[in-house]
Amino acid sequence: MQGHTQPVPIGATGWRLVLHYAVSDGVPARSLRVALIVGVLLNLINQGDALFGAVPVNWLKLALTFAMPYAVSTYGAVAFRMSQRKRGS
Repeated sequence: MQGHTQPVPIGATGWRLVLHYAVSDGVPARSLRVALIVGVLLNLINQGDALFGAVPVNWLKLALTFAMPYAVSTYGAVAFRMSQRKRGS
């Protein structure tokens, strides 16, 4: 495929950069906003009956439904910044 590159393994320095990107420049706040909006909607869809008292709430499922959008949003922000850094070098 044209334009497709193989992923490059990340060394210790690369992981530090990934972590830096994940906690800087408003990424945590943006990811939290995404997680709250998407998490609420997904929980209403997936556990609406439990949230409104028909059946017990699955608390692990509830927590994961907020954690996953946070992780995906953070990954997207970090991947974008890494690609921009790679382009600039």
